[in-house]
Amino acid sequence: MSSLSETQKTQFWEDGFITIANAVTDEQLLKLKEVFSEWVEESRRHNGDFGETIDGRFRFDVEPGHNKKTPGLRRVQSPEEVSEVYNDTMRNSKMVDYVADLIGPSIRFHHGKINSKLPGTATKVSFHQDFLFQPMSNDDLITALLFLDEVTLDNGPLEVIPKTHKGPLYSHWHEGVFTGSVSDEVFEEHKNNIYRCTGESGSVCLMHSNLLHGSAPNISSKPRTLYIATYYAEDAIELSQNHVPSKFTHDLIRGTVSGRVRCSSYEMLVPEFPKETSFFAQQAKKK
Repeated sequence: MSSLSETQKTQFWEDGFITIANAVTDEQLLKLKEVFSEWVEESRRHNGDFGETIDGRFRFDVEPGHNKKTPGLRRVQSPEEVSEVYNDTMRNSKMVDYVADLIGPSIRFHHGKINSKLPGTATKVSFHQDFLFQPMSNDDLITALLFLDEVTLDNGPLEVIPKTHKGPLYSHWHEGVFTGSVSDEVFEEHKNNIYRCTGESGSVCLMHSNLLHGSAPNISSKPRTLYIATYYAEDAIELSQNHVPSKFTHDLIRGTVSGRVRCSSYEMLVPEFPKETSFFAQQAKKK
């Protein structure tokens, strides 16, 4: 039985995104927030990035200017590896059922992360398309952005350009540098069509990997934290090194193994694998 209505499915494929309330249980949401709060407290004991992922990079990424009084923990890489509740939510929540309704019934896990904008920090995400970081043999990839906090117009909501998932893949390379973002000219072309995704804590925004999106800094006194999990159709194959590798990458989350590969036609430059903790450092290279 489908978890999404036909209207919701149509809206997703027409606009490239949809926001749905109550995508996790109250218990999951409470535990997710508690664990992240513990990581924020831990970050106060560090002057810079800390922890380690399976590829040797830091797991916890802090904003420049981070300090004990004003912590700037902005990214946690692969939280599913170090937290039972994040692992459970990635596998067993309504948001996963929604993804399977759209690109399933068989789907695999690609990667997970937490992006947070704590009060008093300047975290900003320049406009980009996720697929340009993670090319696959076909583009049935969905990013599920779970709102751990209420997302308002003031605390740095996700900003999307509706329908751009149907358009071109814009280069994220500029003057020989992989900046992880589109050019200023592309942004100027689309900036008047920005839609800001807001919602209650526990909501999820499902976003096609080709959709152009970004977000502004948090100018409020309230945090804005998202748990972000990316899933792909079981019959897709990864074509470049995973930027957020996890021991759970490629796990079958719903359905069965087909033994088949499906390809779509597109062309793009291969992305640069980040040497730093996360793509925030890549976006900082943009002049």
